[in-house]
Amino acid sequence: MTSSPAPPPVCSAAPAHHRPLRRLTARGRDETHRGVSSLELFFDLCFIVAMAQAGAQLVRAIVEGHTGEGILDYLLIFFAIWWAWMNFTWFASAYDNDDVLYRIVTLLQMAGVLVLTAGVSAYLVVILGYVIMRLAMTAQWLRVARSSQGPERTMALRYAIGLYQIGWLGLLALPEAGRPWVFVVMALLEMAVPLYAERAHPTPWHPHHIAERYGLLTLIVLGETIAAATLAVKSGIDEREDLGELLPIAAGGLLIIFAAWWVYFAVPIHQHLRSNRQSFLWGYGHYLIFVSGAAIGAGLEVAVEHAVGKAHLSALRAAAAVTLPTALFLLTVWALHSRFHKVGIAQQSVLPATALLVVACTFLGHWAVLAAGLVAALAVAAGVTLTALGASPERGRGEESDAVPAL
Repeated sequence: MTSSPAPPPVCSAAPAHHRPLRRLTARGRDETHRGVSSLELFFDLCFIVAMAQAGAQLVRAIVEGHTGEGILDYLLIFFAIWWAWMNFTWFASAYDNDDVLYRIVTLLQMAGVLVLTAGVSAYLVVILGYVIMRLAMTAQWLRVARSSQGPERTMALRYAIGLYQIGWLGLLALPEAGRPWVFVVMALLEMAVPLYAERAHPTPWHPHHIAERYGLLTLIVLGETIAAATLAVKSGIDEREDLGELLPIAAGGLLIIFAAWWVYFAVPIHQHLRSNRQSFLWGYGHYLIFVSGAAIGAGLEVAVEHAVGKAHLSALRAAAAVTLPTALFLLTVWALHSRFHKVGIAQQSVLPATALLVVACTFLGHWAVLAAGLVAALAVAAGVTLTALGASPERGRGEESDAVPAL
């Protein structure tokens, strides 16, 4: 006679990882197979719309001759978009417990992004959307403070207090002419909050996860640039049959975007993110990468508008709308990414020299965008060649043999 197996014990409560509400505690920095969650990807999708709206406003301002004002507004709006994304990204890397309340608060942040996007041209609505996002983020840090103690609790409370909204709401009471400069001061104070808060206790963000999150937003930025440029070229083709003015812009723009993707993803940057000092500089510096990458698409739209006779600006300014953000993108990627993986003066000089040559292309008139695209493509070829030569046995062994086989 055999005995039947004993029935499994009856659990009085759901497992901790299945409970709808859980303590918001830190995740491990050394977690293996740490990937991006579907909620994070969903969160990022909201920023496609936001960046598209900001870019469209920049194009309209430049085409109508309000270049200086348009660039300033674009930089400020993009900062609000980027800063909201960045706060969520670093927080989620350290404290994502994926419970019901965490998801609801994140969805509230997404609602704030959409409110901000809807009001890109209305300052009141922009501030309202931003405040919604910041209040949601403050609630998350208060949850961390409740679930922790000691230095970690101090850090969480510093974040929560530093994200208080009085300063932002106070902008609404200021005259319109003074708002941008007060915005800059408020932005600098916001950026100082992590530096102050993490002196008490560093958050356990995950290097590989952070690198992947930034890479995904870079892809979104470049994808939005392709979409904007494609629609602009299509609109230009619909309005005039002569493709002589449009094809060089389309070809040059495509080469620029392909090169931008190549140079950014050429190196495994997560290996460089070892401390808060390195990560803060790298994370903050990405504002220039994102804002310039998105501005390339707006610049291509401006170039098309000029080619079909719709833009009230010179050929030099139309070309500069593409070449200057392209040069800034290349130079910033080199400063934050590539230089840590390059060996020797030749490899280190490729991207800075390319940025200078792209700026020089501004003065080539009708051929400026195409020339800039060819320069960027040649830079990729030069970088790949130099890296391959540095890794070959004939060039020696040791550190050079570990060079990354890319730009």
